[in-house]
Amino acid sequence: MGKAKTLDGSSGGARMASWLDLEREAPDIARAGHAGLDRDRVALLGTLRHDGSPRISPVEPLFAHGELVFGVMAWSGKARDLRRDHRCVLHSPISQPDAGEDELKLYGLAEPVGDLLRAACHQAWWFHEPRTAADAYTLNVTEAVLIKWDLGRGRMVTSHWSPLHGLQERERRYP
Repeated sequence: MGKAKTLDGSSGGARMASWLDLEREAPDIARAGHAGLDRDRVALLGTLRHDGSPRISPVEPLFAHGELVFGVMAWSGKARDLRRDHRCVLHSPISQPDAGEDELKLYGLAEPVGDLLRAACHQAWWFHEPRTAADAYTLNVTEAVLIKWDLGRGRMVTSHWSPLHGLQERERRYP
């Protein structure tokens, strides 16, 4: 794996990985996730408010230089949340109940991007806005989950990946 980091700076904390690490170590999750996020061009971002309660907001995910990047309006509540506490979750949207669409959940830490990565995001809503209008982040992944549905057989398969525990798959009945 690439340059895995830890949440607490030690060797024993929760490990984080880049999108490229996810592509190398769990290519099926990365491939399905990338396809879904590219197709929908929207995801739901969960952050933590100052009092610890959750906030969920839409964001536009995109890929540049092998990284998953998203921007938030600099004055928004989610921007304040991420400046204070970088923990977040990114969830792919689904169109309706029981649609059988793949679901991607990415847990991790949002890290502000530098100028090079920011400049590579030509399709982003914030690309032509003043730099002060948007904060741009990449996601350091601590866990990735892909849920695939086989509604005809009444089964769901969950693939879990983390830099610490690797890839694990489970199948169970649905509902």
